[in-house]
Amino acid sequence: MENPAKITALAITLNEAHNIEAYIKSLWFADEIIIVDSFSNDSTVPLASSHEKVTVYQRAFDNFSAQKNYAITKATNDWVTFFDLDEEVTPALAQEILEKFKNPSAIAYFVKRNFYFMGKRIKYSGLQNDYIIRFFNKNHCRYNANLVHETLEAEGKTENLKNSLPHHTYKTFDDYTAKMHQYSALQAQMLYKKGKKPNYYHFLFRPFYRFWNQFIFRLGILDGKEGFILAYVSAFSVFKRYMNLWLLYRKIN
Repeated sequence: MENPAKITALAITLNEAHNIEAYIKSLWFADEIIIVDSFSNDSTVPLASSHEKVTVYQRAFDNFSAQKNYAITKATNDWVTFFDLDEEVTPALAQEILEKFKNPSAIAYFVKRNFYFMGKRIKYSGLQNDYIIRFFNKNHCRYNANLVHETLEAEGKTENLKNSLPHHTYKTFDDYTAKMHQYSALQAQMLYKKGKKPNYYHFLFRPFYRFWNQFIFRLGILDGKEGFILAYVSAFSVFKRYMNLWLLYRKIN
């Protein structure tokens, strides 16, 4: 019979050898750690598997929602955490999760993420109110079907935790642009399945609007040169999204 006083920590990985040891150490409060790996070609899997309370499953990556929902099915406990490996689970946040777990008043808990880009804390650029569910009861929550920018849908009461979550998303510019290219390709696939066709509006206006909205209206200008870079790359990712969509139609025709 399942012991109700246990927490499962979940994660999905691909070539995270540089992060995996610190990540597992930060999950000291979890009773088991489930990792779903997309066939990493570095030492992610052997490093993770060397820890007694870690179980690694390997599954070909199709999209973020499917990968994360698969991980949820592998949890043996009802209450789970689902942090990304570039998120820093601080001791204060871990302790707050334990306190909520002992006497839960909601079925899912949001955490405010503090965004770091190339080592600098980004305080504006539309990222100042980034809340995301990271601790929840798996019986009431599932990720939606989005291929990218997946959202955990909670059927029940949710609350915010007090402690924030440092999010060290991109430590190099190449890392950031590579992730943007990946997201653009997945977003193009979503639009293609919906029958959306690109036109001049999407190629010209949408990237232009994204840049000025993020840099001016969302105060990215206050983040300095990093704010400009984020807005510029974000705008280009919009252009790349519709370029990928256009190429999908070219392949079919």
